[in-house]
Amino acid sequence: MKTVFAAFGFIGAIIMASPAFAVSAGTVATDSVSRGVSANYVGANNTTSSTGRGYQSLANAYQTNQRNTYYMITQPDVDSACRERIYNCLAEYCGDVTVVPGQRSGRCQYATESELYNYALLCLQRDTSALLPQYNVNTRTGTGGMNTAARLCPPYVQQEVMSYLAMANMADDLSKSHSDLCLQRRQEMEAAMACHAVALAYGNETTSMLTTQLTDACGAGVPGGSAEMVTRFANAGNVGANVWGWAEKILNLEMNEKGEDWQMAVDSVLASYANRMNLACGDDLQLNTASYSTANSSSSPTTLQTVAALATGVAFPSAAPQVQNPYENQSLYMELTTMSDIYDFNTAQQIINAAMSSPVTTQNDFLTTAQLSNMQTAYTRGTKVFILRDSARCYIIPVQSLTTTESNLIAQTFASCISR
Repeated sequence: MKTVFAAFGFIGAIIMASPAFAVSAGTVATDSVSRGVSANYVGANNTTSSTGRGYQSLANAYQTNQRNTYYMITQPDVDSACRERIYNCLAEYCGDVTVVPGQRSGRCQYATESELYNYALLCLQRDTSALLPQYNVNTRTGTGGMNTAARLCPPYVQQEVMSYLAMANMADDLSKSHSDLCLQRRQEMEAAMACHAVALAYGNETTSMLTTQLTDACGAGVPGGSAEMVTRFANAGNVGANVWGWAEKILNLEMNEKGEDWQMAVDSVLASYANRMNLACGDDLQLNTASYSTANSSSSPTTLQTVAALATGVAFPSAAPQVQNPYENQSLYMELTTMSDIYDFNTAQQIINAAMSSPVTTQNDFLTTAQLSNMQTAYTRGTKVFILRDSARCYIIPVQSLTTTESNLIAQTFASCISR
């Protein structure tokens, strides 16, 4: 009996051990660590995909980088996009900047910087569209309008307004220089320069002789000339405009003599035509004429004084002798260009005062040492006015007293400059 139970136990042991012997032949157990070697398992580094498509995350990163590079190259940045929006606002208000005459709106012909600045700000406040559409995906449902011209562009308004004004001014200058009025004024200036030379050459000739010569040089038959121009040059510095001048002529029997400083009066007439041409053409032509000596007879009594002394027996006191300038060709004024901008007249006057009273080696942020030396030399030789210019403005700074004729000449020659 014991033998039978031993036999059945041996057979049961064989049956229970058979699965283990079955998997041990060339395989591993299900709980073995080495089982995952042959599986497409997604590890902690996420370098492969559970879908079996390979390195998908790297492909996605490459695609994102390519898209960003495309937008960076082909799409504008905030500065460029804002400039375009602000220019569109100004062009809508003023008209596009062009050199074709008559194409720009007349609303902004005399517009100030503040006017354009305020309008551009108001225009941007109404622009709530996306400034950069490619970056609007994540902010489309957001609040506050982060990616709009109204929020991003106001800091660029000031710079763009200045750029617009500069372009508009250059366009105006180009259109003016090619306009019909400019061509007429240029012809008028050429005729006036011819009459100026004739008036200086024949100033003390007879009236009929002077008028004839002027008519041939700038009369009605000459391009740009006119009868009015002839009259203005013929009467420039004419003593006959003053009753005492006529009496002087009658006593001396010099009916054709011009008055004192008549050369400067002729220069003033020419300067008025130069200003007309500058306004029409947008030019900055200036006449650098020599100052003329006025010490011809100031120390001696005039004919009227002599006659009055003979009639009353009392001599007129003679005027103080005027020291004649040895540098007769020294200019009445001197122009200077500064290295930095000057924004008001008081600063310009302080610069001139410092240049006149300081050594030429003194450090100056506006003028060079050579300019300081030339200014002091010109002042000692008789220059009375300094014209100080920067990139956009000019100032008239007198350093000596001016006669009425000299003041008129400076005012007409530098009509666009700032004076006290």
